[in-house]
Amino acid sequence: MSRVSSEPLDSTPEFDRLLEGAAKRVRYVLRLYVTGATDRSHRAIANVRGFCERYLKGRYDLRVVDIYQQPSLAQAQQIIAAPTLVKSEPLPQKRLVGDFSDRHRLSASLGLDRETERAGDE
Repeated sequence: MSRVSSEPLDSTPEFDRLLEGAAKRVRYVLRLYVTGATDRSHRAIANVRGFCERYLKGRYDLRVVDIYQQPSLAQAQQIIAAPTLVKSEPLPQKRLVGDFSDRHRLSASLGLDRETERAGDE
């Protein structure tokens, strides 16, 4: 007969490993609303694409929407400023406004703090 230990098991490392695996399967659905071919729009697009390629490679869908070309999409989402990044998945939905040059702020807003820390971006 096996002997039962009275000491609790430390399942934290296993739990953290499972969380990491689940996080790597999460798909991010992002929409970036910009205003035409302005410098600010180009900068926002480059910053978001660069961030996604570094931290979300292979697990994101990014659609860039020019609100001058598709005003109905901006209206449906009630976009009142640009550039605006909308994260619709995973929940909760988030909206961010700016040029997205601050990777730490973008990371925190998208809930990726732990992943960017592991990637060595301090």
